[in-house]
Amino acid sequence: MIRRAVLLLLASLLLCAGAGQAQAAGYRYWSFWERDAGRWVYATQGPSLARPSDGDVQGFRFAVSEDSASAVRPRGTADFATICAKTPAQEGRKRVALVIDFGTPSDAPGGEAPPAARTACALVAPDATTAEALATVAEPLRYDTNALLCAISGYPEKGCGEQVSQKQQEQQKQQPEVRKSSPSDDGPSLGLLAGIAVVVALGGAAIWQVRRRG
Repeated sequence: MIRRAVLLLLASLLLCAGAGQAQAAGYRYWSFWERDAGRWVYATQGPSLARPSDGDVQGFRFAVSEDSASAVRPRGTADFATICAKTPAQEGRKRVALVIDFGTPSDAPGGEAPPAARTACALVAPDATTAEALATVAEPLRYDTNALLCAISGYPEKGCGEQVSQKQQEQQKQQPEVRKSSPSDDGPSLGLLAGIAVVVALGGAAIWQVRRRG
């Protein structure tokens, strides 16, 4: 009886973990990134607030993500010197290198196809925000009533941060993309594994006690 109870508890833990993963919500949106020492870092400010310096590289990626921890980075390794090679410096202006990644077909809303990823060098005023720099090279931009960036260069035509189905999330995860590390990408969480270990240990001790008494 004790062994059966332990097995049932273990199965319940596994089922709860699976249910939690299945209920995770995914959203389709443009994420905003900054290049720091050759690697992409999720921006801590929105593009309408961030004010990049001359020589900075910033990126945008359209994808389906659950949150910032699982967001997909822009693809490509072009640096500032490469992106802005044909844009000479001007006094009283700054140059901002932009990487615009429209995502994969599985990221796209129904009926739309993502344009090819591209780079651009924006030449703007010294106090310009990232949003202002983006507007000079990738119009039309589309925002919602909460100032959330919905479309770059008119893509996508509709929608803004909408939730997507679990099936769409699975399709997106099958793409060979580089992701930020997160516990959900590496299998069961450490907390779940620790809980299972405790249950197994307690169950083994209980069974040992029964056998000893017998």
